[in-house]
Amino acid sequence: MGSDSKLHTFEEVAKHNKIEDCWLIISGKVYDVTPFMADHPGGGEVLLSATGKDGTNDFEDIGHSEDARDMMEKYYIGEIDEETVPQKRTYIPPHQMSNDPASEFFIKLLQFLVPLLLLGLAISLRNYTKKE
Repeated sequence: MGSDSKLHTFEEVAKHNKIEDCWLIISGKVYDVTPFMADHPGGGEVLLSATGKDGTNDFEDIGHSEDARDMMEKYYIGEIDEETVPQKRTYIPPHQMSNDPASEFFIKLLQFLVPLLLLGLAISLRNYTKKE
């Protein structure tokens, strides 16, 4: 890693979000990956999609090799000031349908009738093809 461990703010890092100037935050460290944009196996767009946020999850989800992790050292430019990183949003699940008794009854009725109709259709088709 680089000898100087400069502390960068999130706002400062977020400004570097172009192909010709791209910085990433991964595991609390800041990397200037601009020289690597053209060489990245997934393309520069993949790196750009991780700008302006903590890209740790994006990086870890891919399952990078040890060689890739070692390669990051030459792009290291400092640490991120954790206090300047916006808080993660809490997940709010989508609004669930109300438990309407009429709709529940209709669903249970369909779950019972559809298999019976399919069975009846299969038996009818079998009898029809047997007669010919």
